[in-house]
Amino acid sequence: MALSLQKGQQISLAKTSGTTLTTVRMGVGWEGIKKRSFLGFGGGREAVDLDANALLFDARGTLVDQVWFRQLQSKDGTVRHSGDNRTGDGDGDDETITIHLSRLPQNVTTVILSVNNYTGQSFNSIETAYCRLINEQGEKELARYELAGQGSHNGLIMASLKREGGDWNFKAIGAPCVGKTYHDNLPDIRAHL
Repeated sequence: MALSLQKGQQISLAKTSGTTLTTVRMGVGWEGIKKRSFLGFGGGREAVDLDANALLFDARGTLVDQVWFRQLQSKDGTVRHSGDNRTGDGDGDDETITIHLSRLPQNVTTVILSVNNYTGQSFNSIETAYCRLINEQGEKELARYELAGQGSHNGLIMASLKREGGDWNFKAIGAPCVGKTYHDNLPDIRAHL
């Protein structure tokens, strides 16, 4: 059973899954914003372009690699993005990032997971949006964080994965930020390393 995380909550991924995790996947799903129709005519959905990001940092807080819609895999191939979904159309996760924890370079001690709304609408205007963490082995959902209705910002520093010995800890951050891409949020992100 998945955990519904609150801001600041931290879980040991090994303890939660019952095994040592080797590969996890962050999934982000959302729907476009319902357009208001005039006298019941028209309607439809306004496109929302949420972008999933995985930022890899070393122990000194230096950004050593990033995976996002303009770089779909890390330099060594251990982190991969599914590709940019610009509308949220379709069922399930609209963008995913797969992280091979057991193969990450030893200098990577923290992975920050974040989301930006490239089209700029606030999370308050998005009715359905979430982020979840899945154990690739058995497709077990480990944690879920709801994004919709979170505030008037258009970005969210969602979570961190921190290496602690042979284990990884997952922390729900839930810190609002403003910006079209992760570049706009780096000063805010550094506070969570």
